[in-house]
Amino acid sequence: MSRLPFELMLALRYLRPKRRLVSVITLISILGVMLGVAVLIIVIAVMSGFDRDLREKLAGYTAHLRIEPRDGLLNNYEQLMARVATNHLVLGVTPYVGGPVLLKTQPKEGTPAFHVPSILGVDPHSKVPPISTLLGSVREGTNDLHGYGFLVGQEIASKLGIQVGDPLAVYAVSQFERWHESREKGEEEVPLADDFTVRGIFEVGFYDLDALLVVTSLENAQDLFGLENAVHGLIVALKDPEKATQAQTELTVALGGGYKITTWFEEHSAFLQSVVVEKNMMYYLLFFITLVAAFGICSGLITFVVQKTREIGTLKAVGATSGQIVWVFLSQSLVVGVLGVAAGFGLGLLGVHFRNDFLFLMRRLTGFELFPAQIYHFYELPALVVPGDLAIIAGVSLFMCVLGGLVPAWHAGRLKPVEALRHE
Repeated sequence: MSRLPFELMLALRYLRPKRRLVSVITLISILGVMLGVAVLIIVIAVMSGFDRDLREKLAGYTAHLRIEPRDGLLNNYEQLMARVATNHLVLGVTPYVGGPVLLKTQPKEGTPAFHVPSILGVDPHSKVPPISTLLGSVREGTNDLHGYGFLVGQEIASKLGIQVGDPLAVYAVSQFERWHESREKGEEEVPLADDFTVRGIFEVGFYDLDALLVVTSLENAQDLFGLENAVHGLIVALKDPEKATQAQTELTVALGGGYKITTWFEEHSAFLQSVVVEKNMMYYLLFFITLVAAFGICSGLITFVVQKTREIGTLKAVGATSGQIVWVFLSQSLVVGVLGVAAGFGLGLLGVHFRNDFLFLMRRLTGFELFPAQIYHFYELPALVVPGDLAIIAGVSLFMCVLGGLVPAWHAGRLKPVEALRHE
């Protein structure tokens, strides 16, 4: 004797394939649920991975806090560094000079190439992240910045066609501003470039840094911008980057209102918020795929109820209640949902595992860049499977499947035995 409830046992019996239209519709419904769940898992995992990797890279290669004077330059910065370092959240602090520059290659033959990145002048002996992390990401050459040494990102080196040891002419934007002022005074002070040598090429795996940043020593940057012993500000590394807002509040109170303190959240707020918004929108949009599958379950059960009308009448005539009839058909939609969700989980997790292999295959077959680094800032498709996301996907998908079978099940439960038995 079967230990299964009567309703579930009968539902499983009705679901056995018998080469009928209902069996085909049931199979299509399972496939619909499977595809909906798989697509949800893959897309949400990619969005979660994108958010995680983005935050890690931003926290690893950008300043957790930037401290800049509200007016002018920062002089006597050693004293300010000592005050900042006393905060319990601070891991380290270092001065920096930064701003846009114009790079010009100096080829022996051919036309020179130009690029306008941002320069970052730092203490080459600093052990403070993100400076130490950035200097540790050199893939070619060395991170030795003595003399007029220069580090360039991999994308810059590729774009300009430069290698380790190549010379570069560097113009600071402030030089062109002084040239403009001298022309207005009737003087023709032509800006002269500073000559640097490429000592190393770094690659951090984040497109914005690899394509838009060059690094040199603090002294070189000060000479380039004519700052003498002043700097533009301080880079602060925190023990926990997620506590940047708390550190900002505490340092604002300790240092007073003469300094502008910016967190890495604020510098990249638009970028970080856009990822969160996109992930939430994906939830809503992609759940419509599962909703379509629920309509498939609904249509299949409606057809099934019509075919089994006389059997429903017989069951009611021998004592089956309306509730039991309803549960027979709800059990069918539940079984279809469980099978579809289980298959979708397998397909989705498989897709997440082989996502980059599929990406590279499509790139080779079509020649089209499906995940361009200059737009998404990553060279590979990241992914992170969050158990909470899987629980939401499974729960909502099953709920939609059961909901899809509610109307035909309710209709079956309302059939009167006499009317059902008369059905031809």
